[in-house]
Amino acid sequence: MELLLWVVFGAVVGWIASLMMSSGMHQSILMSVVVGIIGSVIGGWVMSLAGQSMTTGFNFYNFIVSILGAVILLWAVQAVRHA
Repeated sequence: MELLLWVVFGAVVGWIASLMMSSGMHQSILMSVVVGIIGSVIGGWVMSLAGQSMTTGFNFYNFIVSILGAVILLWAVQAVRHA
């Protein structure tokens, strides 16, 4: 059941990040999940560099951190594609 929750969380985070980036990249549900999960890891890493403690679970703070990480990931992918 927890795996299903991670997949749904990743899909929502990836979808919101792609909307925020308004990149015009239409990504599949699977790509939204991947972007969301990788974005969660990146967001946690960035926040740990900023001195914030690592948190676990599903809450609003983690949701925002995950979206931040997903936006960073999408920005980096766009930068590499256009370079």
